[in-house]
Amino acid sequence: MSTSHDPSSRDEAKRPSAQEKGTATQIQKPGEEDAHTLVSYDDAHLGTELANEHPTEHDNKSAILAKDFRSMAKISVTFILIVAGLALAGYLLKFIWVGLLPVLLAVLVSTVLYPVSAWLRGKGFPRSLAAVSTLLGLIIIFCGVFAAMAPVVTNQSQTLIDQAEDGINQLTEMVEESPIDIRSDQLESVLQDAVKFAKGQASTIATGVISGFSMASSIVVAALIMLFVTFFIIKDGDKFLPWLRKYTGNSTGWHVTELGSRIWKTLSGFIQAQAAVAMVDAVLIGLGLWALQVPLALVIAVVTFFASFIPIIGAVTAGALAVIIALVSNGLTNALLALALIIIVQQVEGNILQPMLQSKAMGLHAAVVLLSVTIGSTLAGIVGAFLAVPVAATIAVVVRYHAEMAALRSGEVEPSDIDIITGSKDDPEEVSDAVHEHDETPRDKVEQLYQSMSPLS
Repeated sequence: MSTSHDPSSRDEAKRPSAQEKGTATQIQKPGEEDAHTLVSYDDAHLGTELANEHPTEHDNKSAILAKDFRSMAKISVTFILIVAGLALAGYLLKFIWVGLLPVLLAVLVSTVLYPVSAWLRGKGFPRSLAAVSTLLGLIIIFCGVFAAMAPVVTNQSQTLIDQAEDGINQLTEMVEESPIDIRSDQLESVLQDAVKFAKGQASTIATGVISGFSMASSIVVAALIMLFVTFFIIKDGDKFLPWLRKYTGNSTGWHVTELGSRIWKTLSGFIQAQAAVAMVDAVLIGLGLWALQVPLALVIAVVTFFASFIPIIGAVTAGALAVIIALVSNGLTNALLALALIIIVQQVEGNILQPMLQSKAMGLHAAVVLLSVTIGSTLAGIVGAFLAVPVAATIAVVVRYHAEMAALRSGEVEPSDIDIITGSKDDPEEVSDAVHEHDETPRDKVEQLYQSMSPLS
Protein backbone atom coordinates (compact mmCIF):
# COMPACT_ATOMS: atom_id res chain seq x y z
CA MET A 1 0.00 0.00 0.00
CA SER A 2 1.41 3.29 -1.02
CA THR A 3 1.43 6.09 1.44
CA SER A 4 0.79 9.61 0.17
CA HIS A 5 2.99 12.37 1.47
CA ASP A 6 1.59 15.85 1.95
CA PRO A 7 4.17 18.53 1.12
CA SER A 8 2.59 20.93 3.58
CA SER A 9 2.92 18.40 6.40
CA ARG A 10 6.58 17.94 5.56
CA ASP A 11 7.08 21.72 5.74
CA GLU A 12 5.35 21.83 9.12
CA ALA A 13 7.59 19.05 10.40
CA LYS A 14 10.70 20.93 9.33
CA ARG A 15 9.48 24.32 10.58
CA PRO A 16 10.70 24.94 14.15
CA SER A 17 8.29 25.93 16.84
CA ALA A 18 8.05 29.53 18.03
CA GLN A 19 10.13 28.80 21.09
CA GLU A 20 12.77 26.93 19.04
CA LYS A 21 12.76 29.66 16.44
CA GLY A 22 13.33 32.33 19.11
CA THR A 23 16.22 30.31 20.47
CA ALA A 24 17.73 29.33 17.15
CA THR A 25 17.43 32.52 15.10
CA GLN A 26 17.19 35.36 17.57
CA ILE A 27 19.88 34.45 20.09
CA GLN A 28 23.46 35.03 19.07
CA LYS A 29 25.97 32.87 20.88
CA PRO A 30 29.48 34.07 21.59
CA GLY A 31 31.62 34.16 18.47
CA GLU A 32 28.72 34.06 16.01
CA GLU A 33 28.16 37.01 13.67
CA ASP A 34 24.64 37.48 12.36
CA ALA A 35 23.38 40.83 11.09
CA HIS A 36 19.76 39.72 11.53
CA THR A 37 20.19 38.70 15.15
CA LEU A 38 17.97 40.78 17.43
CA VAL A 39 19.03 39.48 20.86
CA SER A 40 22.56 38.67 21.91
CA TYR A 41 23.47 35.59 23.87
CA ASP A 42 24.30 37.64 26.97
CA ASP A 43 20.98 39.50 26.79
CA ALA A 44 19.09 36.25 26.45
CA HIS A 45 20.99 34.77 29.39
CA LEU A 46 20.16 37.84 31.47
CA GLY A 47 16.52 37.59 30.42
CA THR A 48 16.46 33.98 31.56
CA GLU A 49 17.80 34.98 34.98
CA LEU A 50 15.22 37.74 35.32
CA ALA A 51 12.46 35.39 34.30
CA ASN A 52 13.54 32.94 36.97
CA GLU A 53 13.40 35.71 39.56
CA HIS A 54 9.85 36.74 38.64
CA PRO A 55 6.67 34.65 38.65
CA THR A 56 5.87 32.62 35.53
CA GLU A 57 2.52 32.38 33.78
CA HIS A 58 1.78 29.19 35.67
CA ASP A 59 1.97 30.86 39.11
CA ASN A 60 -1.19 31.63 41.01
CA LYS A 61 -2.17 35.24 40.34
CA SER A 62 -3.66 35.74 43.80
CA ALA A 63 -0.42 34.53 45.38
CA ILE A 64 1.53 37.00 43.25
CA LEU A 65 -0.73 39.89 44.29
CA ALA A 66 -0.50 38.84 47.93
CA LYS A 67 3.29 38.82 47.72
CA ASP A 68 3.29 42.28 46.14
CA PHE A 69 0.99 43.64 48.84
CA ARG A 70 3.22 42.17 51.54
CA SER A 71 6.23 43.87 49.97
CA MET A 72 4.36 47.18 49.83
CA ALA A 73 3.29 46.75 53.45
CA LYS A 74 6.89 46.14 54.55
CA ILE A 75 8.05 49.26 52.70
CA SER A 76 5.23 51.33 54.22
CA VAL A 77 5.93 50.10 57.75
CA THR A 78 9.64 50.79 57.30
CA PHE A 79 8.90 54.31 56.06
CA ILE A 80 6.55 54.96 59.00
CA LEU A 81 9.15 53.70 61.47
CA ILE A 82 11.83 55.95 59.93
CA VAL A 83 9.56 59.00 60.12
CA ALA A 84 8.58 58.15 63.70
CA GLY A 85 12.23 57.70 64.64
CA LEU A 86 13.16 61.06 63.14
CA ALA A 87 10.26 62.74 64.94
CA LEU A 88 11.32 61.17 68.25
CA ALA A 89 14.93 62.21 67.67
CA GLY A 90 13.81 65.77 66.94
CA TYR A 91 11.71 65.83 70.11
CA LEU A 92 14.58 64.57 72.25
CA LEU A 93 16.99 66.93 70.53
CA LYS A 94 15.17 69.91 72.04
CA PHE A 95 16.20 68.80 75.53
CA ILE A 96 19.90 68.34 74.73
CA TRP A 97 20.30 71.07 72.11
CA VAL A 98 21.72 73.58 74.59
CA GLY A 99 24.58 71.22 75.42
CA LEU A 100 24.93 69.68 71.96
CA LEU A 101 25.24 72.93 70.01
CA PRO A 102 28.56 74.04 71.62
CA VAL A 103 30.01 70.59 70.91
CA LEU A 104 29.00 70.74 67.24
CA LEU A 105 30.43 74.24 66.90
CA ALA A 106 33.61 73.08 68.64
CA VAL A 107 34.04 70.28 66.10
CA LEU A 108 33.64 72.72 63.20
CA VAL A 109 36.03 75.24 64.73
CA SER A 110 38.54 72.48 65.46
CA THR A 111 38.68 71.51 61.78
CA VAL A 112 40.27 74.92 61.16
CA LEU A 113 42.42 75.14 64.30
CA TYR A 114 43.73 71.56 64.40
CA PRO A 115 46.23 72.04 61.53
CA VAL A 116 47.62 75.12 63.31
CA SER A 117 48.02 73.21 66.57
CA ALA A 118 49.63 70.28 64.76
CA TRP A 119 52.07 72.67 63.06
CA LEU A 120 53.05 74.13 66.44
CA ARG A 121 53.59 70.62 67.83
CA GLY A 122 55.84 69.93 64.88
CA LYS A 123 57.90 72.96 65.87
CA GLY A 124 58.49 71.50 69.33
CA PHE A 125 55.56 72.93 71.30
CA PRO A 126 54.05 70.62 73.93
CA ARG A 127 50.48 69.53 73.20
CA SER A 128 48.87 71.73 75.85
CA LEU A 129 50.93 74.80 74.95
CA ALA A 130 50.20 74.37 71.24
CA ALA A 131 46.45 74.11 71.91
CA VAL A 132 46.42 77.11 74.26
CA SER A 133 48.46 79.21 71.83
CA THR A 134 46.08 78.38 68.99
CA LEU A 135 42.99 79.30 71.01
CA LEU A 136 44.59 82.53 72.24
CA GLY A 137 45.42 83.47 68.67
CA LEU A 138 41.79 82.93 67.66
CA ILE A 139 40.50 85.02 70.57
CA ILE A 140 42.96 87.84 69.82
CA ILE A 141 41.86 87.94 66.18
CA PHE A 142 38.18 88.14 67.11
CA CYS A 143 38.77 90.80 69.74
CA GLY A 144 40.88 92.82 67.32
CA VAL A 145 38.19 92.75 64.63
CA PHE A 146 35.43 93.87 66.97
CA ALA A 147 37.67 96.49 68.56
CA ALA A 148 38.29 97.94 65.11
CA MET A 149 34.56 97.90 64.35
CA ALA A 150 33.44 99.65 67.55
CA PRO A 151 34.72 103.20 66.79
CA VAL A 152 33.50 102.95 63.20
CA VAL A 153 29.98 102.09 64.33
CA THR A 154 30.06 104.79 67.02
CA ASN A 155 31.25 107.54 64.68
CA GLN A 156 29.12 106.69 61.65
CA SER A 157 25.85 105.56 63.24
CA GLN A 158 24.58 109.11 63.91
CA THR A 159 25.63 110.17 60.42
CA LEU A 160 23.75 107.21 59.00
CA ILE A 161 20.62 108.18 60.94
CA ASP A 162 20.79 111.75 59.64
CA GLN A 163 21.29 110.49 56.10
CA ALA A 164 18.33 108.16 56.54
CA GLU A 165 16.12 111.14 57.44
CA ASP A 166 17.36 113.01 54.37
CA GLY A 167 16.67 109.92 52.29
CA ILE A 168 13.09 109.74 53.55
CA ASN A 169 12.57 113.41 52.70
CA GLN A 170 13.97 112.83 49.21
CA LEU A 171 11.69 109.83 48.81
CA THR A 172 8.71 111.97 49.79
CA GLU A 173 9.61 114.60 47.19
CA MET A 174 10.11 111.92 44.51
CA VAL A 175 6.68 110.43 45.24
CA GLU A 176 5.00 113.84 45.12
CA GLU A 177 6.61 114.67 41.78
CA SER A 178 5.89 111.26 40.26
CA PRO A 179 2.84 110.66 38.02
CA ILE A 180 1.37 108.41 40.73
CA ASP A 181 -1.57 110.13 42.42
CA ILE A 182 -0.34 110.15 46.02
CA ARG A 183 -0.73 113.28 48.11
CA SER A 184 1.89 114.37 50.61
CA ASP A 185 -0.57 114.18 53.49
CA GLN A 186 -1.25 110.51 52.65
CA LEU A 187 2.46 109.72 52.67
CA GLU A 188 2.94 111.59 55.94
CA SER A 189 0.04 109.64 57.42
CA VAL A 190 1.73 106.37 56.48
CA LEU A 191 5.00 107.51 58.06
CA GLN A 192 3.22 108.63 61.23
CA ASP A 193 1.48 105.27 61.50
CA ALA A 194 4.86 103.57 61.22
CA VAL A 195 6.25 105.77 64.00
CA LYS A 196 3.24 105.02 66.21
CA PHE A 197 3.67 101.31 65.59
CA ALA A 198 7.33 101.52 66.58
CA LYS A 199 6.45 103.41 69.76
CA GLY A 200 3.72 100.92 70.54
CA GLN A 201 6.31 98.16 70.50
CA ALA A 202 8.25 99.78 73.35
CA SER A 203 7.03 97.25 75.90
CA THR A 204 7.89 94.42 73.57
CA ILE A 205 11.34 95.86 73.02
CA ALA A 206 11.85 96.25 76.77
CA THR A 207 10.82 92.65 77.32
CA GLY A 208 13.22 91.62 74.59
CA VAL A 209 16.04 93.52 76.27
CA ILE A 210 15.35 91.76 79.56
CA SER A 211 15.27 88.37 77.89
CA GLY A 212 18.34 89.43 75.97
CA PHE A 213 20.37 89.46 79.17
CA SER A 214 19.47 85.83 79.85
CA MET A 215 20.22 85.01 76.23
CA ALA A 216 23.57 86.76 76.52
CA SER A 217 24.42 84.73 79.61
CA SER A 218 23.48 81.56 77.74
CA ILE A 219 25.70 82.63 74.84
CA VAL A 220 28.61 83.21 77.22
CA VAL A 221 28.15 79.76 78.78
CA ALA A 222 27.88 78.14 75.34
CA ALA A 223 31.02 79.97 74.18
CA LEU A 224 32.97 78.76 77.23
CA ILE A 225 31.83 75.17 76.62
CA MET A 226 32.79 75.47 72.96
CA LEU A 227 36.28 76.74 73.83
CA PHE A 228 36.72 74.00 76.43
CA VAL A 229 35.75 71.22 73.99
CA THR A 230 37.81 72.81 71.20
CA PHE A 231 40.88 72.81 73.44
CA PHE A 232 40.69 69.06 74.03
CA ILE A 233 39.95 68.29 70.38
CA ILE A 234 42.97 70.19 69.04
CA LYS A 235 45.11 68.86 71.91
CA ASP A 236 44.24 65.14 71.86
CA GLY A 237 42.04 64.74 68.78
CA ASP A 238 44.49 62.42 67.03
CA LYS A 239 44.21 59.95 69.93
CA PHE A 240 40.43 59.62 69.72
CA LEU A 241 40.09 57.32 66.69
CA PRO A 242 42.72 54.80 67.85
CA TRP A 243 41.02 54.70 71.27
CA LEU A 244 37.61 54.23 69.65
CA ARG A 245 38.99 51.52 67.39
CA LYS A 246 40.46 49.68 70.35
CA TYR A 247 37.15 49.52 72.23
CA THR A 248 34.86 48.78 69.27
CA GLY A 249 36.68 45.70 68.01
CA ASN A 250 38.53 44.82 64.84
CA SER A 251 35.80 44.79 62.18
CA THR A 252 33.56 47.49 63.65
CA GLY A 253 36.55 49.60 64.67
CA TRP A 254 37.93 49.61 61.14
CA HIS A 255 34.64 50.92 59.73
CA VAL A 256 34.25 53.47 62.54
CA THR A 257 37.74 54.91 62.09
CA GLU A 258 37.50 54.98 58.30
CA LEU A 259 34.08 56.63 58.32
CA GLY A 260 35.09 59.07 61.06
CA SER A 261 38.21 60.07 59.13
CA ARG A 262 36.17 60.68 55.99
CA ILE A 263 33.66 62.84 57.88
CA TRP A 264 36.47 64.84 59.49
CA LYS A 265 38.17 65.34 56.13
CA THR A 266 34.91 66.51 54.53
CA LEU A 267 34.04 68.93 57.33
CA SER A 268 37.59 70.28 57.41
CA GLY A 269 37.59 70.83 53.66
CA PHE A 270 34.18 72.51 53.77
CA ILE A 271 35.04 74.94 56.59
CA GLN A 272 38.44 75.84 55.14
CA ALA A 273 37.05 76.33 51.63
CA GLN A 274 34.11 78.35 52.94
CA ALA A 275 36.47 80.50 55.02
CA ALA A 276 38.57 81.23 51.93
CA VAL A 277 35.48 82.14 49.90
CA ALA A 278 34.13 84.29 52.74
CA MET A 279 37.43 86.14 53.07
CA VAL A 280 37.54 86.94 49.35
CA ASP A 281 33.92 88.15 49.42
CA ALA A 282 34.51 90.32 52.49
CA VAL A 283 37.68 91.93 51.13
CA LEU A 284 36.29 92.66 47.66
CA ILE A 285 32.93 93.95 48.88
CA GLY A 286 34.53 95.95 51.70
CA LEU A 287 37.02 97.63 49.36
CA GLY A 288 34.31 98.32 46.79
CA LEU A 289 31.95 99.89 49.33
CA TRP A 290 34.83 101.94 50.73
CA ALA A 291 35.59 103.22 47.23
CA LEU A 292 31.90 104.12 46.80
CA GLN A 293 32.05 105.95 50.16
CA VAL A 294 29.28 103.83 51.65
CA PRO A 295 29.11 104.21 55.46
CA LEU A 296 30.00 101.25 57.68
CA ALA A 297 31.98 99.56 54.90
CA LEU A 298 34.15 97.71 57.45
CA VAL A 299 31.11 96.52 59.39
CA ILE A 300 29.44 95.31 56.19
CA ALA A 301 32.64 93.48 55.24
CA VAL A 302 32.71 91.66 58.60
CA VAL A 303 29.01 90.80 58.31
CA THR A 304 29.66 89.51 54.79
CA PHE A 305 32.46 87.28 56.05
CA PHE A 306 30.33 85.58 58.71
CA ALA A 307 27.19 85.49 56.53
CA SER A 308 29.11 83.72 53.76
CA PHE A 309 29.34 80.62 55.97
CA ILE A 310 25.63 80.18 55.24
CA PRO A 311 25.69 79.27 51.52
CA ILE A 312 23.46 81.21 49.12
CA ILE A 313 21.18 82.79 51.73
CA GLY A 314 23.98 84.47 53.70
CA ALA A 315 25.45 86.21 50.67
CA VAL A 316 22.03 87.51 49.59
CA THR A 317 21.31 88.85 53.09
CA ALA A 318 24.65 90.63 53.42
CA GLY A 319 24.31 92.08 49.92
CA ALA A 320 20.82 93.39 50.66
CA LEU A 321 22.13 95.10 53.81
CA ALA A 322 24.88 96.81 51.83
CA VAL A 323 22.47 98.05 49.14
CA ILE A 324 20.00 99.40 51.72
CA ILE A 325 22.73 101.34 53.55
CA ALA A 326 24.02 102.73 50.24
CA LEU A 327 20.49 103.75 49.22
CA VAL A 328 19.72 105.47 52.51
CA SER A 329 23.07 107.23 52.77
CA ASN A 330 24.11 108.12 49.22
CA GLY A 331 21.03 107.81 47.05
CA LEU A 332 19.77 105.59 44.24
CA THR A 333 22.79 105.86 41.94
CA ASN A 334 25.20 104.81 44.67
CA ALA A 335 22.89 101.95 45.64
CA LEU A 336 22.80 100.69 42.05
CA LEU A 337 26.60 100.80 41.90
CA ALA A 338 26.78 98.86 45.17
CA LEU A 339 24.31 96.33 43.78
CA ALA A 340 26.42 95.91 40.63
CA LEU A 341 29.53 95.41 42.78
CA ILE A 342 27.85 92.72 44.88
CA ILE A 343 26.47 90.92 41.82
CA ILE A 344 29.92 90.83 40.19
CA VAL A 345 31.55 89.51 43.38
CA GLN A 346 28.85 86.87 43.82
CA GLN A 347 29.22 85.75 40.20
CA VAL A 348 32.97 85.34 40.67
CA GLU A 349 32.32 83.39 43.87
CA GLY A 350 29.59 81.17 42.45
CA ASN A 351 31.22 80.40 39.09
CA ILE A 352 34.91 80.28 39.99
CA LEU A 353 35.72 80.09 43.70
CA GLN A 354 33.05 77.72 45.00
CA PRO A 355 33.31 75.14 42.18
CA MET A 356 37.09 75.20 42.48
CA LEU A 357 37.33 75.02 46.29
CA GLN A 358 34.18 73.25 47.46
CA SER A 359 33.41 70.66 44.80
CA LYS A 360 36.15 68.35 46.06
CA ALA A 361 35.40 69.10 49.70
CA MET A 362 31.69 68.22 49.70
CA GLY A 363 30.57 66.94 46.32
CA LEU A 364 27.01 68.20 46.92
CA HIS A 365 24.76 69.54 44.19
CA ALA A 366 23.68 73.18 44.52
CA ALA A 367 20.04 72.09 44.81
CA VAL A 368 20.92 69.84 47.77
CA VAL A 369 22.78 72.73 49.42
CA LEU A 370 19.84 75.10 48.96
CA LEU A 371 17.33 72.52 50.22
CA SER A 372 19.42 71.72 53.29
CA VAL A 373 19.87 75.41 54.13
CA THR A 374 16.12 75.98 53.76
CA ILE A 375 15.25 73.06 56.03
CA GLY A 376 17.91 74.03 58.57
CA SER A 377 16.80 77.65 58.76
CA THR A 378 13.16 76.58 59.13
CA LEU A 379 13.94 74.22 62.00
CA ALA A 380 16.61 76.17 63.90
CA GLY A 381 16.94 79.66 62.41
CA ILE A 382 20.39 81.07 61.70
CA VAL A 383 22.17 78.29 63.61
CA GLY A 384 20.27 75.67 61.63
CA ALA A 385 21.15 77.37 58.35
CA PHE A 386 24.83 77.40 59.37
CA LEU A 387 24.85 73.72 60.40
CA ALA A 388 22.67 72.51 57.52
CA VAL A 389 25.40 72.04 54.92
CA PRO A 390 27.87 70.25 57.26
CA VAL A 391 25.07 67.89 58.33
CA ALA A 392 24.09 67.24 54.71
CA ALA A 393 27.74 66.65 53.80
CA THR A 394 28.09 64.18 56.70
CA ILE A 395 25.02 62.24 55.55
CA ALA A 396 26.41 62.17 52.02
CA VAL A 397 29.71 60.75 53.31
CA VAL A 398 27.89 57.95 55.15
CA VAL A 399 25.80 57.06 52.09
CA ARG A 400 28.82 57.05 49.77
CA TYR A 401 30.84 54.93 52.19
CA HIS A 402 28.11 52.31 52.42
CA ALA A 403 27.79 52.26 48.63
CA GLU A 404 31.55 51.80 48.21
CA MET A 405 31.73 48.96 50.72
CA ALA A 406 28.73 47.24 49.10
CA ALA A 407 30.30 47.59 45.65
CA LEU A 408 33.60 46.22 46.96
CA ARG A 409 31.98 43.20 48.62
CA SER A 410 29.95 42.44 45.50
CA GLY A 411 33.02 42.63 43.25
CA GLU A 412 31.71 45.54 41.17
CA VAL A 413 34.83 47.61 41.83
CA GLU A 414 38.45 46.82 42.45
CA PRO A 415 40.22 47.79 45.68
CA SER A 416 42.34 50.29 43.77
CA ASP A 417 39.16 52.18 42.81
CA ILE A 418 38.42 53.11 46.45
CA ASP A 419 40.30 55.81 48.32
CA ILE A 420 40.94 54.43 51.81
CA ILE A 421 42.04 57.04 54.37
CA THR A 422 42.82 54.90 57.42
CA GLY A 423 44.38 51.49 57.88
CA SER A 424 46.44 49.38 60.21
CA LYS A 425 49.84 47.98 59.36
CA ASP A 426 49.71 45.53 62.24
CA ASP A 427 47.07 43.01 61.20
CA PRO A 428 45.86 42.54 57.60
CA GLU A 429 43.28 40.03 58.82
CA GLU A 430 41.56 42.88 60.68
CA VAL A 431 40.89 44.77 57.46
CA SER A 432 39.77 41.60 55.71
CA ASP A 433 37.27 40.78 58.43
CA ALA A 434 35.95 44.34 58.42
CA VAL A 435 35.41 44.75 54.70
CA HIS A 436 34.09 41.24 54.02
CA GLU A 437 32.44 40.48 57.32
CA HIS A 438 29.22 39.12 55.79
CA ASP A 439 30.29 37.51 52.53
CA GLU A 440 32.78 35.10 51.03
CA THR A 441 34.79 37.38 48.76
CA PRO A 442 38.30 36.04 48.17
CA ARG A 443 40.87 37.52 50.50
CA ASP A 444 43.38 38.29 47.74
CA LYS A 445 41.39 41.42 46.86
CA VAL A 446 41.38 42.40 50.49
CA GLU A 447 45.17 42.05 50.60
CA GLN A 448 45.37 44.50 47.67
CA LEU A 449 43.06 46.86 49.54
CA TYR A 450 45.20 46.57 52.64
CA GLN A 451 48.36 47.38 50.72
CA SER A 452 46.81 50.62 49.40
CA MET A 453 45.96 51.98 52.86
CA SER A 454 47.77 54.75 54.68
CA PRO A 455 48.45 54.46 58.41
CA LEU A 456 46.35 56.19 61.01
CA SER A 457 47.54 59.70 61.75
